[in-house]
Formats: sequence, C-alpha cells, structure tokens
Amino acid sequence: MPAPLRLTRPLPSLDAWVEAFANAEIPVLAETAEALELMRATEDDVDAHGLAEMISTDPLMSLKVIAHASELKRGRLMADTETVTAALVLMGITPFFRAFGPQPTMEAALADHEDALMGLSRVMQRAERASRFALGFAAHRADPDAAVIHSAALLHDFAEMLLWLHAPALALQIAALQDADHSLRSAAAQRQVLGIELADLEQALMQRWHLPDLLMRITNDKHARDPQVRCVHLAVRLARHTARGWDDAGVPDDLHDIAELLNLSETHALKLLHEFD
Repeated sequence: MPAPLRLTRPLPSLDAWVEAFANAEIPVLAETAEALELMRATEDDVDAHGLAEMISTDPLMSLKVIAHASELKRGRLMADTETVTAALVLMGITPFFRAFGPQPTMEAALADHEDALMGLSRVMQRAERASRFALGFAAHRADPDAAVIHSAALLHDFAEMLLWLHAPALALQIAALQDADHSLRSAAAQRQVLGIELADLEQALMQRWHLPDLLMRITNDKHARDPQVRCVHLAVRLARHTARGWDDAGVPDDLHDIAELLNLSETHALKLLHEFD
C-alpha cells in the first residue's frame, strides 16, 4: 500500500502535483474505517444502499469507491457510476470488501499534526454540509440527477482535503494568508503558495482516475451558468460562508443567488436553507 506523502515545498508543475497525489494513499475517517470492519464481519447482511449511506458521509472514502468503480468499468459498455450506490451495485458487496481491506485513517496519518487534522476536519464537515444543501436544491428543482449533484458537492473540495493530508505545512500557509487578509481569494492564495489552483488539480485528478464525465462537469465551477453546476457551486459557497455561523458578510449574496436559482423569495429561501441544515 502506498505511503502518505509529506510534502513541505511546492512541486514544479500541475503534472507533478497530479503524479504525486494520484499515487498516494488516501486515508479515510476513523469512524468510516471502524464501521467498514463491523460490516465486514456481517457481510451477508449488508446491502448496497445501507453501505452507501454510511460511506457517503465520508468524502474521501466516497472518492475511493467511485474511482475504483470507474476503473472497473473502463472499456465496458456500462452506465457511469456517478454515485457511491451505483458504484457498489456495479461492484457487488463481496468484491467491494475484497477490494477495500482495513482502511488507513486520517487521524493516524495526521497524529503528529493537530493543526492540519483540525483544518482537514473543517473541510470534511463543510463538504458534508454542502452535499446536503446541494441535494436540497436539486430536489426542490426536481432535478433527475439529484443524487449525482449530491456526489459532486461532496467531492467538490477533495483536492483541498488531499493537500491537508499530504502537504499540511503548505495547507497551513494558505490558511494563514487568508486569515491575515479576508479579501484574499482562495485561488490567489493557492497560486501564491502552491504555484497552481486546487480546482485545476482536482479536474486533472478526476481525468486521471477516469471519473464519470457528468460528475466532472457538475464539479467544475467554470460551467457556472449550468443550473446543475450552480446547485453545487452555491451549496459549496454557502457551506463555506456559514461554517462558523450565519452572520458572514457573504451570506446575503448567497441567499440572493439561491433564491433566484430556486425561484423563491429570499425569506422563503432562508427558511428552506435552515431546514436543509
């Protein structure tokens, strides 16, 4: 099993970042690893929906499962597996447990780096909230791809999660820059420290792992006018702005754009958002 990286300096190019991250071990939440072992012990009683429900609260385990299924179906005439449930149905329960043995955990990987573990935990929690917002928006719009939109929001910031895991010192530098200047945009801080933007790394990794086209498109903020992409983009934005409460200066703009997306008044939209949350 590949070892976790511990990069302390930026790599020379986007290709170098892709190569490093594509081949590195991806740990998961300790509670996910523990739940998988409990389920493994009673494998005959496990079904795809119950297993998917547990995995879908962990963005990095979800990423591993979807990437594995995408690799399995390469070259075969099968439907894309844009969600954890679809990936598990394609694989089957026994082959899943055979492919995924006891999982390394992020808590163990960052045991000596408490600040980075806290930073990573915040991104993970934000992703889980964003996926709930995005699913709520998609359901309100009666979007047939609601489950894929949920997946896309959950995975939207996976490159940032991998950075906290594999280059914690660099992730902390970016966080420090943004703490010192609240007007500094994430992409600018990333370019300053890493020489690349994490959004570009994410899309390149998704291509490398042959993730489904629909999932790649919905995760890509560059298609911002597409309503499905907008569901994810606004969900991620709101989760970021409300991570420490609902009084952030960015929330009124988020609320305006979400109300427009859902064709609601801002008052009604706000009530709905609190229900989603």
